[in-house]
Amino acid sequence: MSEDEKGRAEAHRAEMKRVQAEHRARMKTKQKAERGLLAVHTGDGKGKSTAAFGTIIRALGWGRSVGVVQFIKGTWKTGENEFFKRFPDLLTFRRMGDGFTWDTQDREQDIRAARAAWDTAQEMFTGGDYDLVVLDELNIALRYDYLSVAEVVEALSGRHPRTTVIVTGRDAPAALVESADLVTEMTKVKHPFDAGIKAASGFDY
Repeated sequence: MSEDEKGRAEAHRAEMKRVQAEHRARMKTKQKAERGLLAVHTGDGKGKSTAAFGTIIRALGWGRSVGVVQFIKGTWKTGENEFFKRFPDLLTFRRMGDGFTWDTQDREQDIRAARAAWDTAQEMFTGGDYDLVVLDELNIALRYDYLSVAEVVEALSGRHPRTTVIVTGRDAPAALVESADLVTEMTKVKHPFDAGIKAASGFDY
């Protein structure tokens, strides 16, 4: 190793020691959450539900109990449902939507489906049986006023202390964002659909 390379290596080591010390000092100011968190995945980019399902896998890896309620996606075949139905003992997976809103074209039907899904969701996140509950595409039901934003926010604030809730879907309402502990906005930079490429199984659904 040349003297120049040795100098760079030493400078790097010193910088990493400084970063490590800052990180350790910062961690000493943090504490574990006393209750489950409320997370919101929103934005126009791909990955909102995908990230939630990744968190489910992480939770299951730690032996946590998980519940899922899908608000919009109906009976159409998705990779996540095909995967998780192989492990019915690991989580509760409820697909309660009637399909995309542009397919049903029936507002009253959509409201009834959203209300039924919401009733199931409330049982999950208030009952104390789950460590993690994912409310997939709940934001879409809120965007179309199928459910009251105020009612949803109030109910989520009363979730069981052990239960973390993840809400997905674009256009998360401001009140939900304000009440959440974690908000991630997926920003679209490029998407294959804009280039004329259809959604693909195993990647998009």
